[in-house]
Amino acid sequence: MQIQINSDKNVTVHHKLSHFVEAELHRVLDRFGTQLTRIEVHLSDENASKNGMHDKRCKLEARVRGLQPMVVTGAASNTQQSISGAAEKMKRQLEATFGRLADRRFYPSGLTYSESVN
Repeated sequence: MQIQINSDKNVTVHHKLSHFVEAELHRVLDRFGTQLTRIEVHLSDENASKNGMHDKRCKLEARVRGLQPMVVTGAASNTQQSISGAAEKMKRQLEATFGRLADRRFYPSGLTYSESVN
């Protein structure tokens, strides 16, 4: 899983921040490592130098083998929280997507679990 970090002109990506991004994404998304080819991280600060509620944004774009890219956004009052929030959202989206794909493989005729039990 390759991680690519981008930022707008208001966010400086220093070594400590890039290390945090990589560690957090590996911690949350490593179980999907074989299905993910690349994750693009886009960091932005909506209010530039002003402080405000939820003005730090982290957009994650996950490139999944054989599927369209998936995008989620996390917003918080600091950059680290926005990264963690976006990573958790991506985890839930990937779990839901892979769960639906597994259901289709297990019930290929379009039957649902309740229909197949009856």
